[in-house]
Amino acid sequence: MTELIGASLPRPDAYGKVTGKTAYPADLVRPGMLHLQVVFAHRSHARILHIDTSAALQYPGVVAVLTAEDVPYNAYGLVEDDQPVLCHDVVRFEGDKVALVAAESKQAAIAGAKRVNVAYEELPAVTDPRAALASDAPLVHTRRGTNLLSHFPIRKGNADEALARADVVLEETFTTTWQEHAFLQPEAGIAFLDEQERLVVETAGQWLHEDRRQIASILQLPEERVIIRYAAIGGAFGGREDLSMQQLLALATWKLRRPTALVWSREESMIAHHKRHPAILHCRWGAQKDGRIVAVKAEAIADGGAYASTSSEVLKDIVFFVTGCYEIAHIAVDGYAVYTNNIPSGAFRGFGVPQAHFACERMVTRLSHILGMDPIELRRRNMYREGGIEPTNVPLPPGVSAQLVLERCVEEMRRRWQPQQPTPAHIKRGIGLACGMKNVGYSFGYPEQATATVEVFGEAELERAEVRVGAADVGQGAHLVLRQIAAEALQLPFEKIAMICDDSHEAPNAGSASASRMTLMGGRAVHDAALAAREKWSYTDDYQAQATAQYRPPATTPIDPETYTGTPNYCYGYTAQAVAVEVNTVTGQVQVTGIISVHDVGRAINMQQVTGQIEGCLAQALGYALLEELQIRDGHILTPYFSTYLLPTVRDMPVEIIPIVLERADTNGPFGARGVAEMPLVPFAAAVANAIHDATGIWLNQQPMTPERVLKALTMQNMEKKDDE
Repeated sequence: MTELIGASLPRPDAYGKVTGKTAYPADLVRPGMLHLQVVFAHRSHARILHIDTSAALQYPGVVAVLTAEDVPYNAYGLVEDDQPVLCHDVVRFEGDKVALVAAESKQAAIAGAKRVNVAYEELPAVTDPRAALASDAPLVHTRRGTNLLSHFPIRKGNADEALARADVVLEETFTTTWQEHAFLQPEAGIAFLDEQERLVVETAGQWLHEDRRQIASILQLPEERVIIRYAAIGGAFGGREDLSMQQLLALATWKLRRPTALVWSREESMIAHHKRHPAILHCRWGAQKDGRIVAVKAEAIADGGAYASTSSEVLKDIVFFVTGCYEIAHIAVDGYAVYTNNIPSGAFRGFGVPQAHFACERMVTRLSHILGMDPIELRRRNMYREGGIEPTNVPLPPGVSAQLVLERCVEEMRRRWQPQQPTPAHIKRGIGLACGMKNVGYSFGYPEQATATVEVFGEAELERAEVRVGAADVGQGAHLVLRQIAAEALQLPFEKIAMICDDSHEAPNAGSASASRMTLMGGRAVHDAALAAREKWSYTDDYQAQATAQYRPPATTPIDPETYTGTPNYCYGYTAQAVAVEVNTVTGQVQVTGIISVHDVGRAINMQQVTGQIEGCLAQALGYALLEELQIRDGHILTPYFSTYLLPTVRDMPVEIIPIVLERADTNGPFGARGVAEMPLVPFAAAVANAIHDATGIWLNQQPMTPERVLKALTMQNMEKKDDE
């Protein structure tokens, strides 16, 4: 049998997806199900005075209207239970859910929802995270007595003293905005009671067992009474980590004892599920004339929106990675996650690290210009090496390849992109480079684990195997990768491996399909269980043998609040990118014409999927850098459609995309693999901004870098030139 690790095996699910045969959650709706419709608040901040459901209940086909009084435990959340299933006293953002209408048809449910009369008292809204920290700001959650959701500080050395001694000190402020996940299918699902009176919810998500935990808590049921099943998942990118509608389906079916269905429109999805955190990062960096970066002092404010979601954890990554992949002796960073009456912010591919790197990689490039040094050379002099000390005062995990990916990126850039062809006078060309790193897996002491069960069958030799692992395939091909790992470990043909992954009752907990962790964590659990099952089968006379393995990586720890010391992560991915752009100085339009994206992936289990992940992520990164601007005014989303919220199309993508995969085996991962899915997003916006500067000389500190902002910066540059003359 040929080696399966590294082989670009085709996706078993591809045919069904491209022909339309594959069932996504909205395809599960069947005749006889009750259709649900949410009554949204459509207000940023208001007190609920009264809910009158009588007119809705009189509408033909309406069966019930559920309100907060119908919810056994009316609070949920990934980190803390601060979000109501249905609001009972106050609404805190326009996508808050106030009531749930159940009807015999979707049309009747919609009509009934329009007839639910909710009387509100408008409350002052706070939508600027800086203003929300003022002592007299309106409170989003009055019981907390503050809008400060989380404060996370890091200290290493003495930043103030080092800045005072530095030859050069650079101070800048950077801002990033929301980003919509824009997964292919809006939220949808069904729920029903099975023959054992267990509640079954079939939908799309990123973590079967966490969805089950939260729903069981809401309904005050034992977890074994709740089953979560995933249909095909049309993308996630962190947008399906939080519950969105699963809890509504569960509530309606449990209360009404009938199957229910709920399918959101794109507009409902846009106003109701969380987004990427906007961030304001104020940075002061100090360097010596020889190019050594000696100190960083920074403050980061992240808009958490109305509810906690994962803001406290995202904030940790923003703070930790604001110094990027550089070893700096003196660091003082304070991060603040803040409640506002904006849409909640939560997990999104990169988990705060792209925001941090936008500031970090811009600061490094600007320092290089002030020092009169090649920006590549400045990076070389400060980049992490093996054994480097992290901002939390501990050595990096082994396998530091920051310099390796940088040198390969520089080599490819110089080989491919010199010299450039002439362009019209109003078109300016430039090349930008940026580096990055991001953690793989859960951090800062979170109990990281993945569990898998493998059962093998055979007499004289192994014939087949069943792999049970509760791993969501959100379109990234996780099930194929896990299947390849099992086949290789068992030395069985690929087609002899059956996967059972999409049912919380049938498959053990492998954790979330997030944090670039599933190949390493889920793959390692499958690998270890497969080897154990094979060994068990080899020394028995039974036809069948089964083994369960739980993999726990090297432990991480919280940061000590007194010494600021701790082990934040067990593994990192490293990347370097070069971006070529053309800037139209008449329109402000920026066209990316080429991308080189270099990644150390440890070991590629399926090379085609690795390069596909890189290319797909680059499209999302390009949108984040240049196009995607979720506009919110007074808490209301002004761009709830794809006609107004602009996503990149094929015309925006460059013809030349060069993914380069380096393989330095990671000691934790199966066959040396680690994660890659988020890494291309991490430094990309900074690389684009550096390329725009190379082309035009303007410095852009606000993302996205829209034509309007480019033109404004060019105009200011021209005015400054005239003043100098």
